[in-house]
Order: sequence, then C-alpha cells, then structure tokens
Amino acid sequence: MGERSSHPAGSGTGELILGGQRSGKSRCAESRAADWLALPGRSAVLLATALAGDDEMRSRIARHRHDRAARLPGLATDEVPRELAAAVRRHSEPGRMVLVDCLSLWLTNLRMPLHGEAVADAELDRHVSGLCDALQSARGPVVLVSNEIGLGLSPLGAEARRFVDDLGRLHQSVAAQCARVTLMVAGIEVPVKRAAR
Repeated sequence: MGERSSHPAGSGTGELILGGQRSGKSRCAESRAADWLALPGRSAVLLATALAGDDEMRSRIARHRHDRAARLPGLATDEVPRELAAAVRRHSEPGRMVLVDCLSLWLTNLRMPLHGEAVADAELDRHVSGLCDALQSARGPVVLVSNEIGLGLSPLGAEARRFVDDLGRLHQSVAAQCARVTLMVAGIEVPVKRAAR
C-alpha cells in the first residue's frame, strides 16, 4: 500500500475511533449510534467484518451480537468480511448512520484470510481507495472502529510487520476522510481530530 493517500482531506461526517483491545472503542461507536437513533426518523446499520475461524471466535461473535441487540435493538447488522466499500455505498443514505466494526479485522480478511489467497499490494490499494471514495461520497454519517496496534515494538515476523505497516497506512488514509478521529484509552475518549464546522 502506498505511503500517501491520493484523496484530499475530508470534512464530512465520518469518525474514526481507534484504540487497543478492550479500550472501549466499540462501546464508543455504539454510543454514537444510540445518540443518533434517539431522534425520530433515523436508522443505523452495523457492518461487521469479523469471521469465525474457531469455536472461541464463534462464541465471541455470538456474545457480541446478543449484547449489542440488548443495548441497541434498533441497530441492524450486515456481515461484510471483504467488500466494505460497496457495503458503505449500499447502506449510506440520509437519515442512516453506518458503523464499521472493525477495520483491523477487515484488513486481516484481505491480507491473512482464513481461506484462499491474500490480496496483493495493488489489490489492497484498490480496496482502500474504494473505501476512501465511499467515505467521501457517503450520504449519512459513517463511524469506523479499528485497533491501534502500532504503538509497541515492531513484530519479529515479516508478515506481522507488513500487517502493522498496512494498518497504519489504512488508518492514515481513512482519518484523512473523517471529520473526527478519537482515540480510546481505558474507556476514555481522547479527541485527536475535530474538523471545524
């Protein structure tokens, strides 16, 4: 994936929420959806990127789905492991919020899939460019969640190092399209970017 995004900085209604494991990033995104759904005539959909590769992951996904339904009964769900840009375009409309949870699992599905071949650099570039285009043309708010994994030591393995690099570049490209970027630390929101209204 190239070092620079060819897309101009966005000033739309998108928000990228970053954080480590159990930092509260998904709950933060859900709170955005709850606030959105509190007003009449609005809807929201979650684009879930997780794939169940083992029993523990299947249980985890089922638990998240159950808990989310209890907290946000008005939130619809669409499972989108790979074709994220098309899903954002399909679901985005005035009055509907689109939540993406999460970009790091989406990248995993592309670069380290459970089945089949990993996408090459050029194809990954197309996926990321397509997502940025979809964010630019979104007709309603889009909230994207992702794991921030680039704050520690560089991994020893080449595949893991490539993934960390890819994810960092993905975050930069998406953040450029978003009016807001939030970092979650121990359940606390730390504003990183707030575009002028």
